[in-house]
Amino acid sequence: MNLTNYHSHCLYCDGRADMETFVRFAISNGFTSYGVSSHAPLPFPTPWTMEWDRMDDYLSEFHRIKEKYVDQIEFYVGLEIDYLDDNSNPSISRFRELPLDYRIGSVHMLRNEWGNIVDVDVSPEVFRKIVDEQFSRDLDRVIRLYYSQQFRMLELGGFDILGHADKMHYNSMCYRPGLLDEPWYENLMIDYFSKIARSGYMVEINSKAYHLYGTFFPNERYFPLLKELGIPVMVNSDAHMPEKINAGRPEALAALKRAGFDSVMELHEGKWQAVPIN
Repeated sequence: MNLTNYHSHCLYCDGRADMETFVRFAISNGFTSYGVSSHAPLPFPTPWTMEWDRMDDYLSEFHRIKEKYVDQIEFYVGLEIDYLDDNSNPSISRFRELPLDYRIGSVHMLRNEWGNIVDVDVSPEVFRKIVDEQFSRDLDRVIRLYYSQQFRMLELGGFDILGHADKMHYNSMCYRPGLLDEPWYENLMIDYFSKIARSGYMVEINSKAYHLYGTFFPNERYFPLLKELGIPVMVNSDAHMPEKINAGRPEALAALKRAGFDSVMELHEGKWQAVPIN
């Protein structure tokens, strides 16, 4: 039943359980392949990212668990790496030299009018306050900044999977209903996904928010475009709690089939493979 997940966060960053608990939960639920992807270190401390001085422990714990459960599940290690600027992003040598099985590239933060870093991966209520108070109520500017970060991350590379590709869309829709139907936004999305296709990245269908907000990242309306552009996809739940590792997966797989997809990418025997959707 395509029971895989490569986007999850344990106690090394902002997850709510240790790495082994996630793996044991995956095994008990019939998962065949599983990956942990803690938030990578940033140049400054945050409550939700790992610190560099814990990296060796993170990798050692992964190897211990991988060996312990080798006969029960394929276990892989990755990182979710933020694009912050040209000096801190998935392409820098410090990340590329790590012995990882895969890397997720994501954007969570922007710089406001005064050049200060702002986390925009927040609730709709907090997002509204950020746009009003730190970007002079200019939602269009915030959106363009977000996608300019995405475009630059795509250009620099250094990752395998594009994380929650258009996560900005939900908060932006809450701020201005009807946004997704505005021609300029639709054209931006076509340019964005076309760039992804040309760059050859895999895109996760992030199902974390489906049961909460009724949407995937990217939005389901773009699934046919992903199919048309030949972009390989996978379903990841972005789980921060073990019981959420399968959240929204059946619904995401069904949506992909409706859009014409007949396979998703899974990591088996150390290689990415297109596996039929059951």
